[in-house]
Amino acid sequence: MLTGNLVRVRFNKFRIIPMYLHRESQEWLEVAESLLEIFRSSEGMTRGELDAAAADLFGSGQATLTHRGLARVLEDRSEFEMVSDVDPEVLRERLFGAAALYRTAIARKRAQGNPSEAIKGFDREGILNAIANDLELNPQQVESSLFADLKEENRILKFEDISAQRLIDRYNVALAQSVLIRAVRLNVEIRRESPSRLRRIFQMLKFHRLLFMAQGELTDGLNLSIEGPLSMFQSTTKYGMQMANWLPNLLNCRDFRLDAELNWGAKKELRTFHLESSDGLVSHLSDSGGYEPPEFEAFVHRFRQLAPTWSIDKPESIFRGTRQGGASVVWMPDYILTHLATGREVHLEILGFWRHATLKQNLETVPKMTNAKPLWAVSDKMKVDDDKAGKLISERIVTYRDIPSATDILVAAERMVREQP
Repeated sequence: MLTGNLVRVRFNKFRIIPMYLHRESQEWLEVAESLLEIFRSSEGMTRGELDAAAADLFGSGQATLTHRGLARVLEDRSEFEMVSDVDPEVLRERLFGAAALYRTAIARKRAQGNPSEAIKGFDREGILNAIANDLELNPQQVESSLFADLKEENRILKFEDISAQRLIDRYNVALAQSVLIRAVRLNVEIRRESPSRLRRIFQMLKFHRLLFMAQGELTDGLNLSIEGPLSMFQSTTKYGMQMANWLPNLLNCRDFRLDAELNWGAKKELRTFHLESSDGLVSHLSDSGGYEPPEFEAFVHRFRQLAPTWSIDKPESIFRGTRQGGASVVWMPDYILTHLATGREVHLEILGFWRHATLKQNLETVPKMTNAKPLWAVSDKMKVDDDKAGKLISERIVTYRDIPSATDILVAAERMVREQP
């Protein structure tokens, strides 16, 4: 993503409009290719040298905002390391300590009226040589290691290449993500998508620990309301970062609209951001496969150890129902637990961040969905609203702290299977 000082936007009343680059622009394709040539031959260069090379290419003293933004995208595709023969912090402590002692000694001799010390200057080279001898290094090694831990002194190890057009695509997505970091709430409409694509969208919402509610019909389109803890903790962008990281998954959809509420600027002023499929942003993420949080993987591994008479699989269907008031809603569990002897199922959803009201609505609605046998594993550390509404108690809820308890979930699942007709 781009840092705040590289975000290029314009304003239309309360709306934030990112200044995307045209992915077919010959001018920007040439700029992208020029930057790529710098990074392709950059092995061993420092960040500072990379910045200087870009500045020499695109401007006097400093590259333009867009050029620096493109370069930042390429830096994110690079691996850097600190190169030093000695710990820079230790070296600075030794060197500055020796310099202070040297200055003190000169001042003392001058105070004693020693005329030869009155004209004696600071012996920088002598101190460097003394420290180098002490550390069994040469003075050049000492000098190069002195500030090697500064970011601009890190040296590039390798660079993951990319085409010029893909660089522009990645820049545009990074620009939109950098706006979404300020988001406190998203409303997303997804139309004309297959159930498999929607399952992927749901999975990645959960992977990024986003609170969401899904309404609508698969045939007509789904509406997602995505919000979370940031609305309660205005000084942090941590949850907005999760929304931004999820965005590339949405970009793989063929027809969508996204509207975001933002806290913009130092004063956290209310602003809005709109994005839709016709804007032409191209995701850099593959549309296949997926990731799981490590605690989910740990749970699955433990469950399979404990329950050889059960299978645990990803869901192949989305459950549909109706909330009070007639609104159509959908629900998708994280896992299908199947009792092998009877073929009976339990549908498990694991919740990280959660709200009392949302979980209560699910408890009332999901069990009424056709063929749904829901069980929730709920973190007792990640409830984001207060306790005024009271604690939810249900046989369909199993609580956990860090990793869902395979033992507790197995006990609950076996009870649910016994109670099924």
